[in-house]
Amino acid sequence: MKTQVGIIGAGPAGLVLANWLRKYGIESVIIELRSREYVEGRVRAGLVEQNTKDILKELGLDARMKKEGIVHDGVYLSFDEERVHIPFGELTGGRTISIYGQQEIVKDLTDAWLQEGGQLHFETKATKIVDFDTKNPKIHFEKDGEEEIMECDFVAACDGFHGIGRKTLPHKSFQSYDITYPFSWLGILAHVAPSTDELIYAYHENGFALHSLRSETVSRLYIQVDNDESVDNWSDDRIWSELSKRLATPGFELEEGPIFEKGITPMRSHMIDSLQSGRLFLSGDAAHIVPPTGGKGMNLAIADVKHLVDAFVDFYTNNSEVKMESYTRIALQRIWRAQDFSNFMTKLFHKQDAHGSFTYRLQKAKFDYLKVSRAYKTTIAENYVGLPFESFEM
Repeated sequence: MKTQVGIIGAGPAGLVLANWLRKYGIESVIIELRSREYVEGRVRAGLVEQNTKDILKELGLDARMKKEGIVHDGVYLSFDEERVHIPFGELTGGRTISIYGQQEIVKDLTDAWLQEGGQLHFETKATKIVDFDTKNPKIHFEKDGEEEIMECDFVAACDGFHGIGRKTLPHKSFQSYDITYPFSWLGILAHVAPSTDELIYAYHENGFALHSLRSETVSRLYIQVDNDESVDNWSDDRIWSELSKRLATPGFELEEGPIFEKGITPMRSHMIDSLQSGRLFLSGDAAHIVPPTGGKGMNLAIADVKHLVDAFVDFYTNNSEVKMESYTRIALQRIWRAQDFSNFMTKLFHKQDAHGSFTYRLQKAKFDYLKVSRAYKTTIAENYVGLPFESFEM
């Protein structure tokens, strides 16, 4: 098997890369460890920032998102039952977010890729990447019990934290950075209409809560729990009772409904400071993980791909490696910005110390400033909807 760009991973990053490269006549082949059913059913993020929406529109792949997604022009931030609104469009020149499940984006991208004859091999395990320090890298993989080799010009590892891409990157070529937060999220999906028109982030004496949504009939909600907590300890009644307390503000009522999914998500940050070695390039979770508080996971992965597409197009069109050599430098600017924003939102709204402690009073001081400062609101709005690409391409 031969192609120009060998892509490992059929998540949002790998699929956007393949569809985008095809627009420029650049060939690629995707291999994916899991089945199509598993990949398309894997529930992940649902927040789509402005840059991601613009990319999907440019690729002509945003029709279903525009029809079924929910556009949000702001977010509510609460602290001790006091709530403020951050109007995105007003503060950022019309930039917004949309709520549309990551798994739905994966379905749209997969359909588009396969309908045009793209090669996507599910249930195919990449076993090793070799010769990436030459002009002829190779991906060894197993499919249907047979071992095969894909020869390519470049390898794009979009295969997540546990994938072969990150493991193959020479360990001495990068520095790793990690934070494990002392709390997790207990998340639920419920068959109930959202009780809010926009997302609500809330600090409460009992801990953080978030009211998100997936559709007009399905709500997505989270509460802060200890890292050693078990879902078995949380009955539906207990969850709804705690959510009602933590999201409470004067005049707000939380609607309840049947919970059909529960899960606990650890909160952590991880990244490495090099996304490339020779002709091997990493994007998405293979290179960085952010806590979900800022809604940056999928969006950051697709931003990586934007810079990677620029590099590949420059190479195949102009026979230039300038953008390729600067891929890590440019991508890291956005990654560090996303890490900082995600850390800021996490520390602002999660209970980290005793209610009334020094740490608590610093959190409250930030929120009190947020109430009166348009500049502070703008900072949050700009980061939440995603800063334009030109902000980083220096």
